[in-house]
Amino acid sequence: MIRRHVFHREKSGRLFLPERLAGAKAYDRIAGYFDSSLLEFAGEAFESVEGRVRIVCNSRLSPEDVLQARQAEHEQKRLFFENDPAELSTRGRERLLRLYSLLMDELLEVRVLPDESFGMIHGNAGVITLADDTRTSFLGSTNETWAGWNLNYELVWEDDSSEACDWVQAEFDRLWQHPHAVPLATAVIREVERLSDRVEVDLSAWKRTRAPQGLAVEAPVYREQFGLWPHQRYFVQQAWQAHEAYGARLVLADQVGLGKTVQLAMVAQMAALTSDRPILALLPKTLLEQWQIELWDLMEIPCARWDGKLWIDELGVEHPPVGKSPIGQCPRRIGLVSQGLVTRNDTIAEHLLRRDWEVVIVDEAHRARRRKLPKLTDPGKRLSNPDTEANKLYAFLYKLADKTRTMLLSTATPVQLHPIEAWDLLRLLSQSNDHVLGSRGSHWRRPEKALPYLQGATEPPRESDELWDWLRNPLPPRWEETNFAYFRARLEMPDHQAVVTGDERIFGNLPRDLQTRMKNTADDLFDRHHPFLRHIIRRT
Repeated sequence: MIRRHVFHREKSGRLFLPERLAGAKAYDRIAGYFDSSLLEFAGEAFESVEGRVRIVCNSRLSPEDVLQARQAEHEQKRLFFENDPAELSTRGRERLLRLYSLLMDELLEVRVLPDESFGMIHGNAGVITLADDTRTSFLGSTNETWAGWNLNYELVWEDDSSEACDWVQAEFDRLWQHPHAVPLATAVIREVERLSDRVEVDLSAWKRTRAPQGLAVEAPVYREQFGLWPHQRYFVQQAWQAHEAYGARLVLADQVGLGKTVQLAMVAQMAALTSDRPILALLPKTLLEQWQIELWDLMEIPCARWDGKLWIDELGVEHPPVGKSPIGQCPRRIGLVSQGLVTRNDTIAEHLLRRDWEVVIVDEAHRARRRKLPKLTDPGKRLSNPDTEANKLYAFLYKLADKTRTMLLSTATPVQLHPIEAWDLLRLLSQSNDHVLGSRGSHWRRPEKALPYLQGATEPPRESDELWDWLRNPLPPRWEETNFAYFRARLEMPDHQAVVTGDERIFGNLPRDLQTRMKNTADDLFDRHHPFLRHIIRRT
């Protein structure tokens, strides 16, 4: 028998599937449009099916994508959560938990077919094996979405004849068994599980926990793309644990194309959410708008850029200045300011130096440098003090380092012509932070002595007492290696303390077990455990 259905807002098809799927033994569905609401709507109906539910859906995947599983998962996830996942979770966590169970128990199977296999699938059809083993089939314009069955104007032609059911089944089987049809990505299933456990918390209470790492999964870079790569997660972890302990001081020196902006932005976001102090990013003027776009599109981080006269927020809204110090009226917690403006305008520079910052980020940090580099053959005494040769940006940043808890420098070229350039950047970071190069008198603060050892031009010291002087000032953080965690525990040194002082500064006064550990650790001091490796993170 043929039945014709018209669905629209006043006469929706919300009962069409539930009535036919109650106690059904199987449901095979060709669904042209594929998004998150497909499973949100069908969850209640699918759980009543005694047998298996199979859906083959359209996607903008290409056959090449299918051959590259990671890209295929990425594209599926982006399309599946094209709508706001927050809406998906707030419509009913219990339903999502049941849905996750269906997917994991393989009672619900979904395959995605690339456009290039057949073209965009506009055909929508299904065949249902009812509880009494009879079948019914339907064709029409209805997609397997909540809107398709409840809001849109849709036409559905239902036919329970064997001829019609066989024809729809054959078309479904042809698509389902196609070599380009790929299973619903595991990443999508895991995201459904995450959303089912998603809770909203009071910001003030959450802020006190100082554990903002989980916010990353809510960002578009996770919901719609691959998420952070392992090298990006590593930097964020290193920067955040240092920020929490004593203030991070790092040079991010990844080569071009490895996503330095996202890494820096995530640290800035976590800091902004756990502190009341502002975040400052000093950038070349040509990168201001690019940074703002990336922060919003990839991380949904609101920020404002200073154009020299007023602030412009992430939506392009201009905020007219009020009063005598408009640069101090940033409408966002994160402000982007041009480096050139700082070096040309003393008033702007002085105002920025009057503030206390939670994080300062400097992109293209190699621009802060000596105006004249020493020759490689110059005597060592020419290396120690860059102040007389520092350009305006370097001089400004050296003062600014004293006004911020964390300072992150970004440059793909920390060394261009002379190794002293890397030391100069660390010296800048060491201002008000002895964890970088140690306290006054540290060997690491004398580049003419440290650089030859690191370059292999001079044989490193071998005597235990001299090696201890290099290692203890500054003593590496506990997370760098288990030996350093042991050192700090035995010496009762908290994370924020950088230098071993008191009687233990003399090697002979160390307990015997620490002397033994120091000898074993110091063998790698100039290869693995020195400030240049610790504070300059570079991946190729």
